[in-house]
Amino acid sequence: MTGATEPAPVVARVPVLNAANALTALRLVLVPVFAVSVIVSGTTHAGWQMAACLIFVLASATDLVDGWIARRFQLVTSVGKVADPIADKALTGAALVLLSWYDRLPWWVTAVILVREWGVTALRFWVIRRGVIAASRGGKIKTALQILAITWYLWPMPAGLAAVGPWIMAAAVVVTVVTGFDYVAQALRLRRPAR
Repeated sequence: MTGATEPAPVVARVPVLNAANALTALRLVLVPVFAVSVIVSGTTHAGWQMAACLIFVLASATDLVDGWIARRFQLVTSVGKVADPIADKALTGAALVLLSWYDRLPWWVTAVILVREWGVTALRFWVIRRGVIAASRGGKIKTALQILAITWYLWPMPAGLAAVGPWIMAAAVVVTVVTGFDYVAQALRLRRPAR
């Protein structure tokens, strides 16, 4: 033993301006563009409906890509951790509210999904000092079902195919509620005082 202390490991600072956060910012920018497209379509003009649907799909895809980039290239930042779920909720929320506004989706469905989504986000902030509630497999299935259901409602489907939309949305609602209870249980475990 020489008595010399080893130097502390150098922790690289992740720049806030990075590819992952840029994609999150793009998703936020696309939310009003998407909303305007839906409003212009009135959910009756096929061309604008397709445009709104494609914008929604593109914005949803950025969520998958920005998360992959952040993890793959160690570009996770505090800004990204906060902005990413906000962008997700803004996009999904805008789609659900507009679909309900134009009587394409019952308001109670929108209410149930939005209460769960914002509730889970609040839970994550509530326990942030004790740990992280990571997205579960059920949570990822929930997201995929919501995106598929919303896409189905947005696209100008023929009557026979349009009838499938409510079934996809029903599955999305069930998984949304079940995973919401799971996140509540995780949060309570994290908040429980250590013995």
